[in-house]
Amino acid sequence: MHILHVVGARPNFMKAAPVMSALRQRSNVVQTLVHTGQHYDKNMSDVFFEQLGIASPDVNLEVGSGTHAQQAAEVMSRFEPVVVEKKPDLVLVYGDVNSTMAAAVVCSKLLIPVGHVEAGLRSFDRTMPEEINRVITDQLADLLFTPSEDGDRNLCREGVRPDKIYRVGNVMIDSLVRLLPEAMKFKANGFPARYALVTLHRPSNVDDSQALRRILECMVGVSSELGVVFPVHPRTRQRIREFGLETTNLHLTEPMPYIEFLALQARAAVVITDSGGIQEETTYLGVPCLTLRHNTERPITEELGTNILVGDDTARLRSELSKILAGNAKRGTVPPLWDGQASQRIADISVQWVASSRAVSPR
Repeated sequence: MHILHVVGARPNFMKAAPVMSALRQRSNVVQTLVHTGQHYDKNMSDVFFEQLGIASPDVNLEVGSGTHAQQAAEVMSRFEPVVVEKKPDLVLVYGDVNSTMAAAVVCSKLLIPVGHVEAGLRSFDRTMPEEINRVITDQLADLLFTPSEDGDRNLCREGVRPDKIYRVGNVMIDSLVRLLPEAMKFKANGFPARYALVTLHRPSNVDDSQALRRILECMVGVSSELGVVFPVHPRTRQRIREFGLETTNLHLTEPMPYIEFLALQARAAVVITDSGGIQEETTYLGVPCLTLRHNTERPITEELGTNILVGDDTARLRSELSKILAGNAKRGTVPPLWDGQASQRIADISVQWVASSRAVSPR
């Protein structure tokens, strides 16, 4: 039985790692890892692979950056011959990046079964490229592995057959659970004793000079009461330079490997972000999260977790920060099935599904 995994960006690594580990425990499974190279920084990618226990990719398509159309087209043209050669029984794709959607399209046209890990998430905002990728991938996938009940509902509403949907829990939490003990050994020397952890990368926040200026002014303003640790995404760093923005008293760092960043999250007084996955991680960790977006494809982090959407309202951001500083942070609970075992469920279902498919239609 041959299962092929497609990853294209660092969030994919965190989702694929525990699934590949769970499948390694099955003696009859051969695995292939394809890295599209959609996002690739040799130093950071190598560290992520090492920390997550992932072997070097069997295939690197080296697609690189480009417009959404260019990137998707390159993935499709370079991935197709790999699939034709490898002839996998099942291809697993992860998350919502361009590589995920492009690989699903290729496999669908070649009649290769696809499983989508983290299916069913919806922001209902079609201006987000990731939303387009989610919708297309879920319509093409044969197995849809959802992290929470809202994902099941979204898929059923879109006409996906219920027998394709498997609620397995959140596979990102599997990586967090496994590596949190190691992360807590990390000594955050040189950082404030109490701090807000900030991440920004979405175009709506960093490509608009006024929006980014307002956010940074708010961070500088709060820095007298609370340290601000800011691992800066390359895109964001470039915009800060271009716009000539003030970062006085902010602790700017390079992007961090997973374990070090996880340690900073776990110890933070609050996390301020526009990332999707961080909304989930902070919910599991019980750390307050203020999300600089008007919507989220992970509403369970608001309903049950510690997440609050503040949009681009810096007055709301300051107000929520004041509550946290006063000890009145939002309390949350861990959603069902976010127990570190989602990857085992995915492995079990995938192996059983492929075996059943072979029995019905042997190759």
